[in-house]
Amino acid sequence: TRAASVRSAMARHAGPRLPLIVRNLIPTLSSVFDSQRITTTAFFAELLSCSVVSDLILLEPVMDTMTGRQKDSCLLVRMLALRGLGNIASGSPDKVRKHGATLLASMVNGMDDKDDPHNLVALEAMSSLSKLLDHVEERDIQSMLLHIAIRIRPFFDSEQPDLRRSSIVLFGNLSRFSQGSCEVFLEQILNGLVTLLLHLQDPKPEVVRACKFALRMCGPSMGCEGLCEMFLNHLREERSLHYGEFMNNVCKHLMQSYPEMLNRLILTNLFYFKSSWADIRAAAPMFVGFLVLHVDEDHCQQVDLDQLISGE
Repeated sequence: TRAASVRSAMARHAGPRLPLIVRNLIPTLSSVFDSQRITTTAFFAELLSCSVVSDLILLEPVMDTMTGRQKDSCLLVRMLALRGLGNIASGSPDKVRKHGATLLASMVNGMDDKDDPHNLVALEAMSSLSKLLDHVEERDIQSMLLHIAIRIRPFFDSEQPDLRRSSIVLFGNLSRFSQGSCEVFLEQILNGLVTLLLHLQDPKPEVVRACKFALRMCGPSMGCEGLCEMFLNHLREERSLHYGEFMNNVCKHLMQSYPEMLNRLILTNLFYFKSSWADIRAAAPMFVGFLVLHVDEDHCQQVDLDQLISGE
């Protein structure tokens, strides 16, 4: 907050002096003191959300310093650097396209951060990437689409609500780029479908809203007009959901369009029979029941009854 106030004041009053201020601050990013690197990175991160950086031809040098902080030994510095790179989407959206490949690589590196026990860097990377996606070239994201989708999938079930929400929102945003690699991304949608549908019963409203958004975004890629219409009509953010009736109809469409997926869908649901969230734990067997109800006889043999009865 303090950095935001300082950035705002400097943008208004220090205009022509900003290049000199930035030049004098850059050496502190190599300071042996974490506090100095954190303060300078926080200031630069906020500065990148202001258009004056681009006007004064400061964007590239400040962006380069943020990219260079990704290997910093301090987790907070790495996190703030990613926030700054994401802020370019609001401060200089027209420049995101030019630097898209570099920015996307930084976000992927952030998600793969190996020294991030609480996933704070990964959370910042996912939030920043969602901001950048409105402005990047499709060809830049295509090459990373599969890696990102696979990388964020485990966060859907994180105990941290912010990680669940951010990863699911990002997944929905990624689906916009699935046209060129539809088959590949469709597989990722099908892999995550059960989780997204069950988390419509998530205890956190912000996660439920994220799931509604992601399912609406993924619907057009699924090749099932009925499902797509259901997601668009019933999963509007402001609309309340009759979950049981909704899931009954979803399963009907799934078994009409993807009957060969029955066992895969059941196995994924079995994992949630022991979920720590009561509403999701209750939703999973209901989901299985509706799937079995609507599958035709030719595909019933997919079901392993012993496994289903034991719930394992």
